[in-house]
Amino acid sequence: MNNRIITNNLRILSVLFFAMLFLPAIPVNAQENVQQNQLKFGRLLRLVDGYYVDSANVDKLTEKAIVHLLSELDPHSVYISKEEVDKMNEPLQGNFEGIGITFNIFKDTLLVTDVIPGGPAEMVGLRAGDRIVEVNEKNIAGTGIKNSDVFDLLRGEKGTTVEVQVLRRSSDELLDFAIVRDKIPIYSLDASYMLDKETGLIKLNRFSATTTEEFITALSELKSQNMRNLILDLRGNGGGYLKTAIEISDQFLDNNKLIVYTNGNNDPKREYKATSDGYFKDGNLVVLVDESSASASEIVSGAVQDWDRGLIIGRRSFGKGLVQKPYFLTDGSMVRLTTAHYYTPSGRGIQKPYNNGIDEYRRDYMVRLSSGQLFSADSVIFPDSLKYKTLSSGRDVYGGGGIMPDVFIPIDTVGFNQYYTSLRRNNIIYEFVLDYIDNNRNRLKEEYPLFESYKADFDVSSEMIEEIVAEGEKQGIDRNEESLNSSLDIMKKELKALIARDIFTRNEFYQIIFQDDTAVKKALEVIENKERYNNLLVSAD
Repeated sequence: MNNRIITNNLRILSVLFFAMLFLPAIPVNAQENVQQNQLKFGRLLRLVDGYYVDSANVDKLTEKAIVHLLSELDPHSVYISKEEVDKMNEPLQGNFEGIGITFNIFKDTLLVTDVIPGGPAEMVGLRAGDRIVEVNEKNIAGTGIKNSDVFDLLRGEKGTTVEVQVLRRSSDELLDFAIVRDKIPIYSLDASYMLDKETGLIKLNRFSATTTEEFITALSELKSQNMRNLILDLRGNGGGYLKTAIEISDQFLDNNKLIVYTNGNNDPKREYKATSDGYFKDGNLVVLVDESSASASEIVSGAVQDWDRGLIIGRRSFGKGLVQKPYFLTDGSMVRLTTAHYYTPSGRGIQKPYNNGIDEYRRDYMVRLSSGQLFSADSVIFPDSLKYKTLSSGRDVYGGGGIMPDVFIPIDTVGFNQYYTSLRRNNIIYEFVLDYIDNNRNRLKEEYPLFESYKADFDVSSEMIEEIVAEGEKQGIDRNEESLNSSLDIMKKELKALIARDIFTRNEFYQIIFQDDTAVKKALEVIENKERYNNLLVSAD
């Protein structure tokens, strides 16, 4: 009973107490209210610490109170512990400090799958296929090591040294390397290549501090190859920095055109406009989105759509129209607090509703799936009250729940069945790839020195498929001939793409995966048909 009373008090009081820590420039009466509740909450914590019948961890109670407070506000205001802050920032800052390898735990051994060009590991001679068996004189082979353990061992402050022992197939003895840690880039650009003589594709996985530079470099390289049309793939891109989304949008829009504006009760309206700079102001543009394209991805696609600058193809985006700002707390932990809504140039707020609670909010994907919204545009219903007009041609667009594409592409489930999914979920396919490359790396590189020859001539054999099926049976996944036949093409494509990623780069992985991608094919079809492209900019499908 005492526990329940204390918990309830923590939940109620924390909502008021912690508001004081985050809200800028609030009225005097509100400040006094916050101060009173701060004292009230502080007294409660002192009572718990000094008089509660059992031992109580005040730090954990406080953290739980903060988490509950934020959950009462909106789905995107979150608490991040001190331990999580640095790791959380790495993907958006665009780098971390370490030795510069990608790896996999394969057969209880740390297997180097790639070395980052120009990184510390490459500089001392580490190679893909090497097995790291010892770090700083500590054996790590066959010890049940986990990915998190590897990060703890190999990452560290720039300039520090880590000593590793490596087992290499071509050597009878263990090889010793002393590697000086350095800044290691995290790339936000997955792929950039020409689809045909005039159309290029760029795929971004996030909007980080380095994305604009990566994007402009890719644009310049593609334009040097005579690119006139661009397909920007933002599918699965969960967002990132607002500043980066504005910079990417600026590459497409004419000077002084509004990109996005933000507004909140304690954050006055701010408008962000395009400049005269930009590398792709002309040329046909298609942006690919899906149900996982969120936040910064929706800023870019919303601006492109509202100005009729290009076409959006895919499925309705996630629907996150809230801006978060980071605020550090006294112990080095952090909250990302929602401070404003953002709106597209036409005035659309694309945040999907969250008034039924966070659990219901997070079920949105399942609701879309069960209601048919991922399979048919007709299943996506917007009320007229959320209707807006694009700013050039006056097309109908909608707010209140993501960016609805101009051309709808249903989710592709062909070839995906329970049998194939089980093989993937149990990591059987990827482990086969690791083993195959480990045994054939030198042969593959000699036989296919260029990606073009690999793409044209390499075939996944029936023997390779049979090895995967047999391994599945060993792990309790019974062979299903009908399911195997229906998923055979997609399995072969995935295997070929994964092998390409390991012997070439991630760029080549996507060149194979996207060969018959429905959305990419539709984008090419639309963008090459000038009349259809222009008609869609006046009236969408």
